[in-house]
Amino acid sequence: MRLSTWKRSFVSSVAAAGIVVGTLAGASGTAAAAPADTKSAAATKIAPQAVQNLGLSVRQAKGIQRRHQEVGYNPGAIDGQLGTGSWKAIQRALRDHHGYAGAIDGIVGPNTIRALQRSLKANNWGYTGAIDGIAGPGTRAAFARWANWCVDRYNY
Repeated sequence: MRLSTWKRSFVSSVAAAGIVVGTLAGASGTAAAAPADTKSAAATKIAPQAVQNLGLSVRQAKGIQRRHQEVGYNPGAIDGQLGTGSWKAIQRALRDHHGYAGAIDGIVGPNTIRALQRSLKANNWGYTGAIDGIAGPGTRAAFARWANWCVDRYNY
């Protein structure tokens, strides 16, 4: 019986040493570990689509979407939410008619706003400000005037 007890003690010691070595190897960066907060890591990957209506109502945004659809720039669903698909359609139209040279990425950055400002100014929607890439009150008001025209046109 003494030999059996000695074997169990020896095997337990070797197992404990293996666990310690494995833990130290993981701490030194040689082993991969799962993220500490898997909940937030998953939330980062499933982020909601960004919507940037620039102050437009759902009804006005639907008018803008419908206008772009009618002239051949598919915004996706006509849902009143100017998300990535809608802004890609707007960027394509701005590229073709108002000097937008940025990526067609659906991101409403300064280049998109500058081209929108050029469009609002050129098409007499009442934008009189600088082409500065800032969606300030003048840009938003002119965008709303154009959106209202779209609402009236498409009866939204």
